[in-house]
Amino acid sequence: RISFYNPLIGDHTGRDMPVNPDFPHGRELALRLYKNLAGAEVAFYGYDGYWKSTNGYDPFKGQNTFPELRVWGASLRGNLGKGIASGEVGYYDSRDDRNGDDPLINNSESRLLLAYEQELVPNLTGGLQYYVERLEDYDNYRGSLPAGMPQRDKYRQLLTNRLTWLTHNQNVTWSLFVYYSPTDKDWYARPKVSWKASDHLLLETGINGFGGSEETTFFGQFEEASNFYAAIRYSF
Repeated sequence: RISFYNPLIGDHTGRDMPVNPDFPHGRELALRLYKNLAGAEVAFYGYDGYWKSTNGYDPFKGQNTFPELRVWGASLRGNLGKGIASGEVGYYDSRDDRNGDDPLINNSESRLLLAYEQELVPNLTGGLQYYVERLEDYDNYRGSLPAGMPQRDKYRQLLTNRLTWLTHNQNVTWSLFVYYSPTDKDWYARPKVSWKASDHLLLETGINGFGGSEETTFFGQFEEASNFYAAIRYSF
């Protein structure tokens, strides 16, 4: 039902080539330390385990793999002006490819996220985010890339805008969430409306729209998977 661009064969794959990964069997460990300082929340993170998607491939077994991963990060969140600002940094240490010269395993990455949110007018909230990934050991990555395989940019940037509007005594929620990457030149738009018809019944409808100039990019690969959906939820 969902296909994606497979760089190993240079085309989209789905049910015609199901993924049969080699699942990890080791332990995972995550730690978060946080404290409120002068009205701001400061946090430090640590994780030791595996990439959460099949970001590796074992050519001898012919299977996708979950390479080992270690992450360090920190975040800061607090009031700024009439809204709330936050920032987060992280380093993704790809332990199975620390030199970045194995094209079948993700390189290490540095990541940054900046965000700001505030109520624009009563019942209308707006938020902006800026996100960037930096691919480490980029020269080694380019030098090891097989001919014909799509090349990632050293920096991948992503801008996000979110609007949320509450109407009809806050029983109807209108939401618009838009992602746009100026480096990949692709986008993902998610408009949605939900109606709380009663204390038990919620009706919802929306669109997942994808697009991009290249079928190899993060959102562009799903352009043909754009869809409309509707849902009815009854709680008791």
